[in-house]
Amino acid sequence: MSGVQLGVGLPNGGEHATPETIVQVAEEAERAGLGSVWTYERLLRPTAPIAMGGEGGPVMDAPEGFAISYDPLEVLGHVAARTERIKLGTSVVDALFHNPVVLARRIATLDRLSGGRLLAGVGQGWMSQEFEAAGVPMTRRGAGFEEHLRAMQVVWGPDPVSFEGRFYRIPECEIGPKPVREGGPVLLVGAVAPAAIERAARLGAGVSLVIFDWDALAGMIEAYRQAARAAGRPAGPVVVQVNGMVSAKPLDERAPLTGSAEQVAGDLDRLDQLDVDHVFWAMPGSPAESVQAIAPLLTR
Repeated sequence: MSGVQLGVGLPNGGEHATPETIVQVAEEAERAGLGSVWTYERLLRPTAPIAMGGEGGPVMDAPEGFAISYDPLEVLGHVAARTERIKLGTSVVDALFHNPVVLARRIATLDRLSGGRLLAGVGQGWMSQEFEAAGVPMTRRGAGFEEHLRAMQVVWGPDPVSFEGRFYRIPECEIGPKPVREGGPVLLVGAVAPAAIERAARLGAGVSLVIFDWDALAGMIEAYRQAARAAGRPAGPVVVQVNGMVSAKPLDERAPLTGSAEQVAGDLDRLDQLDVDHVFWAMPGSPAESVQAIAPLLTR
């Protein structure tokens, strides 16, 4: 059996997103013995073509599924009340669209309500229309994102708290609840660029990575762990997101961690060699089939 924990994305966005389906997938995932369920954040669907993934990405119409997106934290709060053991992850909440004090309190509340099961993945965001709607300039990314996370870490620390930064200020005060774990919940940073990977290590956070290529994934993980050592910080969890299917039949041509259960089982050995903590599949199609497709991997 693979050491990496297996998880599945919840249908909190798109045509299949309903309260009933979200709970069904979460409960089935826990019954099957999966380690985690995951949500993501999407504010809106632009009606004009966009650069997918941000500047430099292919310009196309935004996926129709962007038009419906249940809030990731509120979904996990609902799921927390219907489950007992399974980890609850966000991959990711776009931190810059939220005030750091408000977001820190929402995250701490969810962590408390779930008994410390939260894996809090945060990212910078990439779609210019979402920044416009949130009233935040895209230039806030980078230094502003790091300051935002530092402000949240202060909120999760012992009272009284205060913070004085370039973008955010918190007067000396008391803020609760505090997360279950001293110092804050398990924090993950969605990262691709070297600067983002180094930032996660410097903040003492883990990383949430999307896999497209094995060599690229191994390089990002090694760069993250080297950066953690350079910062004098312990490396945090490594989470890998798969945007693809575990299919009923083998595939002749496939991306990493996609294809039949037999094909994916071999890939899980490679994740173990990389000391990956969690992998989850954001699978297209019917949510009812996602847990059934992944569950056989638990015994391989």
